[in-house]
Amino acid sequence: MKFAIIFTLVFIGFAASVQAQKTQRFVAVTIDDLPVVSTRQDLKTRREITKKLLAHITKAKVPVIGFVNENKLYREEKRVEAEVDLLRQWLNAGLELGNHTFSHVNIANVSLEKYKDEILKGEIITKELLQAKNLKMRYFRHPYLWTGLSLETKSDLNKFLSEHGYEIAPVTIDNSDWIFARAYDNAFDKGDKKLMKQIGVAYVSYMEAKTDYWERQSVKIFGREIRQTLLLHANFINSDYFDRLARMYKKRGYQFVSLEEALKDEAYKLPDNFVRRNGISWLHRWAIDKGRENILADEPKTPDFVLKAAGVDSE
Repeated sequence: MKFAIIFTLVFIGFAASVQAQKTQRFVAVTIDDLPVVSTRQDLKTRREITKKLLAHITKAKVPVIGFVNENKLYREEKRVEAEVDLLRQWLNAGLELGNHTFSHVNIANVSLEKYKDEILKGEIITKELLQAKNLKMRYFRHPYLWTGLSLETKSDLNKFLSEHGYEIAPVTIDNSDWIFARAYDNAFDKGDKKLMKQIGVAYVSYMEAKTDYWERQSVKIFGREIRQTLLLHANFINSDYFDRLARMYKKRGYQFVSLEEALKDEAYKLPDNFVRRNGISWLHRWAIDKGRENILADEPKTPDFVLKAAGVDSE
C-alpha cells in the first residue's frame, strides 16, 4: 500500500508537470517598497539585500519592475546618496522603476489631494535617475493595493494619473510575502538559522500553492489563464529565495515578461470597480463584479508557525 501511494503521488506530480508544459503561461514580476524593506535599517544590510536580490533577478533573466518609496532616500529630510545608489543598481541591471508614493501612504487615510501630493513627491529622484538613462516613469502602484473608497475618487485619481503619464500597475497573484519576510527577519535577529530555513522552504511552497490558486481563479472567470502580475517586496527573504521562486515558476511553464507585455492581455481592459476597505487581487475584483460565487473558496493561507514567528495574528 505504501508503495502504491508513493507511485500515485509521483504520477500526479508528473502529470501536473506535463500539463504545465502544455499550458502557455506568462507572468510579470513586480517588486514593491524599494530600495529595501527590512527590520534592519543599516546601510550594509540594505546593500547586501539589494546585491543578492538583483543577482538572482539577473541570473534568472526576469524583466522586473521595482516600485519606489522615495522617503527611504532621505535622512532628516536630507537626500542620502548611498540610498539613491541602491536605485541606480536596479537601473544598471536593466530594470524599470515605478512610483509607489513617497511614504507608502494608504489612500483611505488621507485626502485625495494629499494622496496626489504623495505621488508627485514620490517621483522626483526616481524620474531624475530614469532620465539619466533616457527612460520615463510609466507605472504607479497603490500602497496596500487600496485604490479608493468610491468610484468618484477612483475616477478623479485615474484622470490625475493619466495626466501625469502613469498607468496603474495591477496585481493578480496577490500573497502575504510580507508576513514571511517579517518572520524571516525575526528569526535572523534571534540567530535561529533552523527556523529561517523552515520559513524559507514554507515560503516557496506557499507561493506555488498561491500561484496554483490564482491560475484556477483566472480560469473560473475567463475560461483561460491570463497573463499574470506577481507582487513581491524588496526584502531579506526574497534576496535569499528569489532564485527558488524563479525556478518554481519556470517549472510550472511560465515565461517571464515585462509589465507592459502582461498588460496587453485583454483581461486588463476590464474596469476596477472595487471600493471597499481592503486591497485585493484584480482577479477577485473582477470576480466580485461577476458575482461573489465566482471567488474560489480554497485560497491558501499562511502557516500558523509563520504567523507566530512574524508576530502577526492573521492575514
